[in-house]
Amino acid sequence: MLGLCLAGCVSAPADRSSDPGDPHEATNRRIFAFDQMLDRTFLLPTARNYNKFVPEFGRDRIHDVLENLDLPVTFANDVLQGEAKRAGQTLVRFTVNSTLGLGGLFDPATTNFRLPDHAEDFGQTLGVWGVGGDPYVMLPGLGPSSTRDIAGRIGDIALDPMTWITFKQHIWWWAGRQYFKVLDARARNIDTLEGIERSSVDFYAATRSLYRQYRSNEIRNGQPDKQELPDL
Repeated sequence: MLGLCLAGCVSAPADRSSDPGDPHEATNRRIFAFDQMLDRTFLLPTARNYNKFVPEFGRDRIHDVLENLDLPVTFANDVLQGEAKRAGQTLVRFTVNSTLGLGGLFDPATTNFRLPDHAEDFGQTLGVWGVGGDPYVMLPGLGPSSTRDIAGRIGDIALDPMTWITFKQHIWWWAGRQYFKVLDARARNIDTLEGIERSSVDFYAATRSLYRQYRSNEIRNGQPDKQELPDL
């Protein structure tokens, strides 16, 4: 009964947003419901079977290859953010993993050279440059985002060298890479997402809040948020 009461408190009228940073909440909730249906009927069962039938060693190799392919984009965004030290670490990681790591199948940069791993995207770069994270947007099949991060996705495509290297079956290679990135992320977070959903009165609002916190933390590179401290 307490859960029902709380749900009534957090529910907004169908034609009005409960969050000023989410002006299209009604539409976003419909897209969120569609994404949940897509996840339950296709992505989640596929992720469970992926974890069941592909050995952990194989899953780790796929994960390492995908991360290595993203390092040129991370390097470009490190440079655009003026992070010289992190850019140098990214460049060394890519060089080591692409050579000693057999094209990224293994991660000797972490296991042998103790080089810290991190990821950057153009959405984070825009955030560092001062672009705000609202309005919040739900994308069909892609989940939570924002107008800033949508622009970031386009920027990352332009920054990725593989975008400009054309070869036979290039489109299928790109589509397969994107699919395995989604599958890898979903398979690694099955229990986490199920726990969040079970403990949430409003799963949509919880997802929105967690996404904003995650992106804010990524933009700050894990540093404390000094802007939100109370003025004492």
